[in-house]
Order: sequence, then C-alpha cells, then structure tokens
Amino acid sequence: MSAQADGHFSSRIGFIMAAAGSAVGVGNIWGFPTQAATHGGGAFLLVYVLLIVLLGYPMLMAELMVGRHGQTNPADAMARLGHSAKTKNIGKVIGFISIITATLICTFYSILSGWFISFAIAPVAQIANKPEIANWLTDFSVSRNFVFTLVFIALVILVIRQGVQQGIERWSKRLMPMLLLMLVGGAFYILSQPGAIEGLKVLLVPDFSMVFHTDVLVGALGQTFFSLSVGTGAMMVYGAYLHKQESLSKLTAFVTLTDTMVAFLAALMIIPAMYVAQHNGVQIFAEDGSLLNSDTLVFSVLPALFDSIGGVSQYILAIVFFVLMTIAGLTSAMSIVEVPTSYIVEKTSVTRSKATLMVGAVIAVIASVIVFNFSSLFGLIITLTTERAQPLIALGIAIFMGWVWHRNELLAEIAQQDGVNQNSLFWRIWPVYVKFVCPFLIVVIIMQVFS
Repeated sequence: MSAQADGHFSSRIGFIMAAAGSAVGVGNIWGFPTQAATHGGGAFLLVYVLLIVLLGYPMLMAELMVGRHGQTNPADAMARLGHSAKTKNIGKVIGFISIITATLICTFYSILSGWFISFAIAPVAQIANKPEIANWLTDFSVSRNFVFTLVFIALVILVIRQGVQQGIERWSKRLMPMLLLMLVGGAFYILSQPGAIEGLKVLLVPDFSMVFHTDVLVGALGQTFFSLSVGTGAMMVYGAYLHKQESLSKLTAFVTLTDTMVAFLAALMIIPAMYVAQHNGVQIFAEDGSLLNSDTLVFSVLPALFDSIGGVSQYILAIVFFVLMTIAGLTSAMSIVEVPTSYIVEKTSVTRSKATLMVGAVIAVIASVIVFNFSSLFGLIITLTTERAQPLIALGIAIFMGWVWHRNELLAEIAQQDGVNQNSLFWRIWPVYVKFVCPFLIVVIIMQVFS
C-alpha cells in the first residue's frame, strides 16, 4: 500500500501548516532557547542561522523530494532510489533507521510535552486553592511524569487516528496560527519588562570567539536537524502526501522560514525572560557563570518569573505559556508518530486506527522505562537521536540523493512541478550542492561530535 491510499494534503496551506507544525515544536521553544542560553546566545544564533541556510533548507527539500518521488514510507522511498539489490537494501536500512529514530524521539518528546500539560494545569489548581495538587503537578516526580506522558501520547493518538486531512492537516491549521499569535504576544510582553534589554543584547550580540567552539557547532547542527525534523523520516512521509505538481523550493522555503522565525521568537521571549527574572531576584547563574538548570530552563526560570509578577496575571501568563508549549509539542509529535504509523499501515493489513494504537503503545512503554530510569536514560536518548542518529541519517540521504539517485530520474521529478524550469540556475545548483557540499559539511561536524 502506498501513501496514495492514505490520502494527500488537500491544499498548499494545509501542507505548509502541517510541515511547519512538524518543524515548529519543542525543539524551537524549549531546545533552541536552552541551547542558545548555554552556548553563548548570539554566537549560537549566528551559527544556527548559517546552518539552517547551508544545511537545513537543502536537506529538508531533499527529504521532501525523496518522499514525494517514492509516495511511500521512508524505508521503501529510500530503497526506490537504488538501482541494484545492494543500494536498495542500504537505502531501506537508512530509511528504517529514521523510523526507529522518530519513534525514540517521540519517547522523550512525550515526557517533555507531558510536563507542559501539567504546568499548564498547575495554575488552575492554585486558583482553586489546591496547593497540594499544584505542587504535585510541578514537582518532577515519577508519578507526575508517568501520568502526563501517557496523557500526551493519548492526545497524539486521537489526532493521528483521524488520518491525513481530517487529523494532521485539520489540527495543524487550527493550532499553528494560535501558536504564532501566542508567541508574538509573549515576546512583546517580556520585552516590555525591566531587565529584558540585557537578555536581548545577549541574544543579538554574538561573541565571535565562541563561534567555532565544538559545543556550539555540534549543538547548532543537532538543533538544525531536530527543529526541522530532518533525519526522522517525518518530512519524507509528508512529501509522500504532496501532489507531484507542488513547487518544493517554495514550500520548503516557507517551512524553513516559519521554523526559524518561531525559534527566534521563542528565544526572544525566553532569554530576555531569564534576565527579567534575575532583575526580580531569581538566581539563574551559578558562581562560575554557568547557567543553572539548563536542561529544565523553561520549567525553572519562567515559573519563577511568573511568581515574581504576582496577582492574577502570574496565573494567566503561566497558563498561556504552557498551553503554547503543549500545542508546539503536539504539532511536532503528530508528524513523528505518523512515521512508524504509515510504515505499519503500508506493510501490513492493519487499519490506521489499530496501527496508531500499536505505535502509541510502543512509545508509551519505552517512555515509561525512561521515566522510571530518568537520570540515566533521558539525556542519553536525546544525545543518541538528535546529536548522533539524525546527522548520520541526513548524511545517508545526501549521499543517496547525490550519488545513487540517477540524475535523469531526479530531473524528471523536478520537471513535474508546476512553473518550474529544471534548467534554471537554482535547479542546476541544488542537486550538485546536495551531492558535494552537504555531505562534506555534515562529515566535518560529525567528526567534531565523535572526536
């Protein structure tokens, strides 16, 4: 069964909202500000933007191109680029690893997003004068983590079971505009507070001595691929749901621009918020200058900031912000869970509804194991998937795009797009760029990761 049987996006805006929703998520609103705050603010932002342009955009378009060409799941889509049994099998392995990676990413993603739900409910408990419930909702206990991880997974399953148009597309159209409006409003509010300008300087003025630090390069590369969902197979699946006539260069540009804009807006809100909190007496840096609680920055600094504001406003701000985070988590998780779901639907006679439940159950079991072994597994899974697996998968895709997929077949795929001249400068440069430059850049940074 191909992706055709599962439906296509009904409109261009539907795809853009769904793909942007996949790209815009916890990686942008939790990951990017945390990485930027930990790795020099402006220096990290500069490297990140460069990598988005040099690697993120071309590799995102490569994944969409492979998915649309194959019209199937990532494993079979990659296999269809090969012309021998060996290359087909290698392509299938790369695609299958991306499916496994997507599944593993969804485990820690569900834990994080579960925290967002509990933090959004906690102010309601405080207003209702239920401090013991509010404390449980904000304490990092095993029971709280376990319950809300399962709650978030259940929400994702409810959406995915409805299919491409009625589930993913419909909810992306509703949630993405809401997320953008809330982000813009939050950024404006924070920037109006005393102390925010110092944080704004940290974000916008780069320390050029840090630009070539290994931690900055590795963190920015991982963030680039994680935030754009490159190397998870999600964009291949979404590419399979695209009509052949759609212009990928424009669609990819919209998605990349939206993703980068949201990451910047999130940083524009959260990093100045750190300094507003510091201005209000909240300690955010250790004596050696390092960031306190960098892994849980959003869950420590922002609630402290909201508490320092006082009154009803602190509850309203907390609810709005963590609802925003939940929406971001949901739009991304929908695309990630769709990857293994689409594979099972195409490879078996299982219905979409049952396949979604199966995938949800597997994710719930693995996530539960992580919850009960949090200190040893949570950080490990994040490192293995976002900093190790995703760059390696992206390298495999770039090599297959440039060296295995026959040029004439690639040009024929390009030519099917409406209003596209395959002999234009862009379409002459892009295949060569993916063939030579992308693998070189990925290998250079991967060597830094493993050095």
